[in-house]
Amino acid sequence: MDCIGHNRVLNYFKKIHFFLYFSFNKQNLSKLKVYIKYMVSLRCKMIVQQELEKLGIPFLSIDLGLVETKDPITEQQHDDLKSNLEQVGLELLDDKRSILIDKIKNVIIEMIHYNEEVPRVNYSVFISEKLGYDYTYLSNIFSEVKGITIQQFIIIHKIERVKELLLYDELNLTEISYRLNYSSVSHLSNQFKKVTGLTPSFFKQIRIFRK
Repeated sequence: MDCIGHNRVLNYFKKIHFFLYFSFNKQNLSKLKVYIKYMVSLRCKMIVQQELEKLGIPFLSIDLGLVETKDPITEQQHDDLKSNLEQVGLELLDDKRSILIDKIKNVIIEMIHYNEEVPRVNYSVFISEKLGYDYTYLSNIFSEVKGITIQQFIIIHKIERVKELLLYDELNLTEISYRLNYSSVSHLSNQFKKVTGLTPSFFKQIRIFRK
């Protein structure tokens, strides 16, 4: 084969390679995940949805801390979304460690605040399986960045959830302790007092009196 023939074959295969590469990447870029900090409630999800629609960014799903867009967003859309979200107290995440920390927080918040009952498995197992990382790795990164342990973060949110359920006045302490996977009412009461300085019953009385 002469040089011209060789170059034609080479160019042919280059074109095939480019076509396959472009097709593969186009397919993989059809979905894009955008991570958002401080997105911890249904109201936040509604605000994010409004901003996406305002900027003409089609999306497939909106979860706590995560949006999956239908198409890759442009640099201008990214900057506009970032600016708009900052005005309402939300923040786009780009750093991998920050994204992972936010994922951990959102798993915990969803587990405690948005489930009928807290899963009756070890929290370390639940979080590890949800995120697909070794728990020791997650725990070390979380403590290093946040300055508290994952367990302490869980306790803080469990107590906040206890406060909510006490004020709703639909469940008694026994039912609340079961729902939040406490070993007993005394375990719940002791942890509540350690965090707030008050017993659950006294906290409830104060809030009712203030109303």
